[in-house]
Amino acid sequence: MSRMLRASGLLGLATLGSRVLGLVREQVYAHFMGDTPVASAFKLAFQIPNLFRRLLGEGALTAAFIPIFKRKETTEGEAAMWQAANATASGLVIVTTALVGLAVVGLSVVLAAGQVGWTQDGQPVFPPFPIPLLSEHTVLVLRLLRLMFPYLILVCLAALCMGILNARGYFFIPAMGATLLNVVMIASVLLLAPRFGETLETQVFALGVGVLVAGFAQFAFQVPTLLRQGFRYRWVAPWGNPTLRELVRKMIPATIGVAAFQVNVLLIMVVSYWVDKHVVASFDYAVRLMEFPQGIVGISLATYLLPTLSGLAAEKNYGEFRATLRQGLGYMLYLNLLASVLLMILAEPMVRLLFERGAFSMASTQRTSSALLCLAPGLVAFSGVNLLARAFYALGDTKTPMRVSVFCLAANLFLSLWLVGPLRQAGLGAANSLTAALNCWLLGRALRRKLKTLELGELRAKLVSLLGATVVAGGVAWGLLWLWQARLGHGTLLLKLGEVFVPALAAALAYWGVTLWLRVPEASEAIRMLRRRAQRGEGGGEAS
Repeated sequence: MSRMLRASGLLGLATLGSRVLGLVREQVYAHFMGDTPVASAFKLAFQIPNLFRRLLGEGALTAAFIPIFKRKETTEGEAAMWQAANATASGLVIVTTALVGLAVVGLSVVLAAGQVGWTQDGQPVFPPFPIPLLSEHTVLVLRLLRLMFPYLILVCLAALCMGILNARGYFFIPAMGATLLNVVMIASVLLLAPRFGETLETQVFALGVGVLVAGFAQFAFQVPTLLRQGFRYRWVAPWGNPTLRELVRKMIPATIGVAAFQVNVLLIMVVSYWVDKHVVASFDYAVRLMEFPQGIVGISLATYLLPTLSGLAAEKNYGEFRATLRQGLGYMLYLNLLASVLLMILAEPMVRLLFERGAFSMASTQRTSSALLCLAPGLVAFSGVNLLARAFYALGDTKTPMRVSVFCLAANLFLSLWLVGPLRQAGLGAANSLTAALNCWLLGRALRRKLKTLELGELRAKLVSLLGATVVAGGVAWGLLWLWQARLGHGTLLLKLGEVFVPALAAALAYWGVTLWLRVPEASEAIRMLRRRAQRGEGGGEAS
């Protein structure tokens, strides 16, 4: 457990930096464009290339590539390992370039068909094959999408670099690549947007340029470390390559299996954009807040576990496989249960503190916090799906997560379309939380059948203690929030900070104290890690 905590903790530190900057980026976005229809247009357009980042950077490519890469290293040596990497890179460049070319040409044709001209006397002049459904907002979405689609090539290359470095035991540098994305996109708002015209409808294209620059930065940042590991790119014809065939065969189901939530978000956002032009932007702000703890804990642990579990599966050491997975799930539960209850209770104060300024109004706060309130209960399930899916991929099984995700995708689509009309953002949050829980439960059952047993008795007993501690922490947070709002309010920045951090810190201390009293291993392990670091620091000071 100590090794897992240290490795995932270092990765979590890098992810924390990225998530903090991600929140700053969202604050800048909120001040710049709020949850207006223009903001929804940009966020909807970015959902499509960004979906590939989530699927590949945190999902299908690394999930399918790392076990193959590790197996090549173990059984055939480094030459075969780098050969596999070069074949993958060559195939990736061809496929993504073709996809981007087709998308850009197709979008250009659609936009040309939807373009309406005007004569001098004000009469409309339609193109030969008009598309009457292209409204002003739809045209904006398509133009932004056309600008940002080449990001796909860059983010896929960055994902491949991440997979190679993770397989070689490097987690911090690849995770820091996401930090660059946030820095560049913040700069695009502050430095580029004023140069793109006077209106929000034209300035928003500066954000699209920022996306492309950020994609290149993510890829280039990892290259020096990759070169130091011995990688040298050599063209390998991908046609008929056995490694690439195996990779593609495993990636196709993995694309659905590991990212059903992300696919659902994209599908539902397209529908929601026409239901209410505020839904996409306000729901996206809530998703970003929910992803803060999910990225630090769930994604960091999943990224660490995949190469670790892959190595254990290759050695057929299934006892250690189960123990490592169990420890990862325990660590995730310990941190995410607390985060979930705090996000629920402090949803509105958090949104008010982070976003309510500039173009982001009080009504925007209410819309976003309602979505966050309904997303937060699913935090544990979202992270659990990531961890359990990695266990299947480490075992070489990508079909089972695919089947489960297809079913959950259909359930989410039904629930979201049913709830988005009457409940708007809150309906989308509730639908995603419910289907994530269903996805997690089905994956757990399937993995237990595959491994005969998961030996989770210890984890179930721990869960009872954690739920009790969560109730105590939630009560502390709710009571202090009510007291703060009744006595002090939130009229100033200092009061807004206190409204969030005083209940949150008190609840965290209560949670840690209760779990320590109940002898939950993760609580005492954190103390031991702090003591060891302090002792190393003292030893270093004496030596110097």
